[in-house]
Amino acid sequence: MTSERIDRAPFGKMPEGAVVERITLRGAGGFAANIIPFGAAIQSLLVPDRNGHCDDIVLGHDDFDGYLGQRKYFGATVGRYANRIAGARFTLDGAPYNLEANNGPNALHGGAQGFDRKLWQIVEVSEAPEPMLVLSHLSPDGDQGYPGNLTVRLVYRITGPAELSLSMEAATDRPTIVNLTNHSFFNLDGARAGTPILDQRLTIAADHFLAVDATAIPLLGPPRSVDGTSFDFRKPTVIGERIRKNEEQLRLGRGYDHNYCLSSERGVRFAARVEAPRSGRVMELFTDQPGVQFYSGNFLDGNTAGKGELLYRQSDALCLEPHAWPDSPNRPDFPSVRLDPGQTYRHTSVYRFSVA
Repeated sequence: MTSERIDRAPFGKMPEGAVVERITLRGAGGFAANIIPFGAAIQSLLVPDRNGHCDDIVLGHDDFDGYLGQRKYFGATVGRYANRIAGARFTLDGAPYNLEANNGPNALHGGAQGFDRKLWQIVEVSEAPEPMLVLSHLSPDGDQGYPGNLTVRLVYRITGPAELSLSMEAATDRPTIVNLTNHSFFNLDGARAGTPILDQRLTIAADHFLAVDATAIPLLGPPRSVDGTSFDFRKPTVIGERIRKNEEQLRLGRGYDHNYCLSSERGVRFAARVEAPRSGRVMELFTDQPGVQFYSGNFLDGNTAGKGELLYRQSDALCLEPHAWPDSPNRPDFPSVRLDPGQTYRHTSVYRFSVA
């Protein structure tokens, strides 16, 4: 299927032989999102700069073997539980559930075979009324230790000239926990620019963040005010301005790797904005989720070759992951991530691009 707004082409093969396609959804002015069903991932995102030149702004790989061979979450859909669960365990209705400890003592991003390692099913590809891709995945009861058969439906849509919307829904046949997100690594100067994101300006619409321990689990007690700290991004702030300050939370995360607590307002609302002075690109994130994890690419260590055979190094990109607060299953004082039969988990996030 090829048209002015949609394209489908083979991208690679799974080890058992299944073909992995790459689906292109196009907006205006060269704006385009390339999605692969392996990990339901954004493989590339072409965005015009202030001169109208389009460049790919998400880290990843040029071929499928890169995604299959290394687990770096580039552009992937993460679940069943994005972020960390302390001690790789939780209790639900009095029953204990043990997960895989794949991040020190904690469970991270759904386990070793989380949603980012699954080949999702292509349900629908259409160009009217707007370019759209629908993917689905069934996570069986006990998958990675989580209870319940969980059915997930994900929709990528071009909802404006340079706007990509992501909607997720999930249903279960047993009480369970759900927390999904997209894990794209953004560099608004380009995925092949070879320049860090430290000179880009960030705004996060949050008065509080979750301070963490040495294993990145939120500390007990209420969220911490950003006031007077290096975590205050309520006004546009250069990312590198305070990242090397001698503050405990920056030392523990080797930079920023913290959940920001968004307003309790319901519905999709403004969460964050990134501005790149060099390219002029601007990205705004809107979401209905209670938090957003800001990660400054601290553990990109030069051991991963990405697009154009570029070695990805520290702060070559940033992540803004909208989702529930980390370790919520073990924290009754946090917004709930419980999903019961008959209920529907919903997540909507919108990435809107412009130039300045």
